Amino acid sequence: MIVSIIIPCFNEERTIKKILNKIYLLKKIQKQIIVVDDGSTDTSKKIILEQKKKKKIEIVLNRKNLGKGASIKKAKKLAKGEIIIIQDADLEYNPQDLYSLIDPIKKNKTQVVYGSRVLGKNNRKLKFQEKFRVFGNYLLTKFSNLINNQNLTDAHTCYKVFHKNVFNKIDLIEKGFSFCPEVTTKLSNLKVNILEVPISYFGRNYKDGKKIRFIDAFRALFTILKYKFS
Repeated sequence: MIVSIIIPCFNEERTIKKILNKIYLLKKIQKQIIVVDDGSTDTSKKIILEQKKKKKIEIVLNRKNLGKGASIKKAKKLAKGEIIIIQDADLEYNPQDLYSLIDPIKKNKTQVVYGSRVLGKNNRKLKFQEKFRVFGNYLLTKFSNLINNQNLTDAHTCYKVFHKNVFNKIDLIEKGFSFCPEVTTKLSNLKVNILEVPISYFGRNYKDGKKIRFIDAFRALFTILKYKFS
């Protein structure tokens, strides 16, 4: 199976080259790598273009910052793989987990896999800010489960993996981080089961470049309700 890995990137000059190297070195995965530079104002675009000369990657360049969802929507048009993976351009998620994420789809056990940061054994001591985000994610996941009649442990994980037959049925609308609750809710509407597998996770702080904000939690709540009841 060809695996299309979609990487939205906005101002990730410190990590984009490293994440591309990690993905490119994955063995036994036939990869299509699609990088979307979402109007970066640092040197991310330059680094991506330099990497294209050395590695087999496809690039989409947004003239201005459109948002994660909009970037994924653009990349979706280029995706040729039977399996579609969303990969952040930072180093919070480890590409080595892609093996366990795609395996259930390859074996026809499911059509959608989420990588759960909750199921993974992460014993790193969390700072207060991180604990607050973990608790917020817990509440959002509980709300999502209640509305969507699901039983997920981590609804807002970056690692979302789809068989193309399911991914192509989802009409993506949201431009920003609300891509996550939009997709989860639309999968519920399609009555598609989501299988979770544990992943490793190393969260970063805002000073390190984390972009999701407190307001995005309220946007997520609104998005779930909008696509469930509209």
